[in-house]
Amino acid sequence: CTIHGHAMEYHVERILALDLVKPEKIRKAGYTVVLDAVNSTGGLAIVPMLKALGVKKVVELYTEPTGAFPHHPEPLPENLTALTRKVRKHKADMGFVVDPDVDRLAIVTEKGGFFGEEYTLVAVADYVLKHISGDTVSNLSSTRALKDVTEAHGYKYYASAVGEVNVVEKMKQTGAVIGGEGNGGVIYPALHYGRDALVGIALFLTHLAEENITCSELRKKYPAYHISKNRVELSPEVDLEGILLGIKDTYKDFPVSMEDGLKIDFPHGWVHLRKSNTEPVIRIYSEAKSEHEAENLASELLKDINNRML
Repeated sequence: CTIHGHAMEYHVERILALDLVKPEKIRKAGYTVVLDAVNSTGGLAIVPMLKALGVKKVVELYTEPTGAFPHHPEPLPENLTALTRKVRKHKADMGFVVDPDVDRLAIVTEKGGFFGEEYTLVAVADYVLKHISGDTVSNLSSTRALKDVTEAHGYKYYASAVGEVNVVEKMKQTGAVIGGEGNGGVIYPALHYGRDALVGIALFLTHLAEENITCSELRKKYPAYHISKNRVELSPEVDLEGILLGIKDTYKDFPVSMEDGLKIDFPHGWVHLRKSNTEPVIRIYSEAKSEHEAENLASELLKDINNRML
């Protein structure tokens, strides 16, 4: 048989063969897992992979590849009420949800709470860095928690422009051993240079089994940050470059990057301003230790932008 004729099986076999994937430890843990595959091809690949990894019980939710999405396919908390109910009903150890491309992974804890899609990469990177020496990469709009975890292991974190191709380019430049995007996209070069929910699941399960703690306990090990996402409508005559340069000058006493729009790093958080590639808007992402602080950071920049557009 050809590899192309059995691509999913081949892909799963390669994941199972990775040095950092430990089916025997996962099997010993005896996990019950709920999978929401949003009726994509994810169900075809992830269900057999979970069983091959040694998961004791797989509860399937929307795993028929009909293409008829049962809820909005973006793996965000507001779209995952059925998954959280299933996790509680079956007293599962965790729930996994992927997007239709199966390149984004979000996790629900055993309590039905949200691990946070920003923290999928953080947890996987923590596990990888415990076993492999190397640096990490995520995009400028991803959580600072990855930088914190990377530096705690004694390695260096790099930020790239937004977009998978930019993350991959930076990973190759820096020789990073793990990277990805804060939307739940894990890129593990030992397998391939692309976001992959399957390898994210395998590495996460091994990490959890090695730690021998619950999913919610694992989440508490990582820095608690909150991200706020806002936007400002742009009119055609707006000089966005001039606005960003003006804001950069205002905040010149803080570390600033203009690799992709404008990112300002504060001691207590950050703000990233960038023009959308698909809409006439400026996206304003901010992060801080609390939701209130993150919103305040965004509000300050929103006021500055609006004043400069008058």
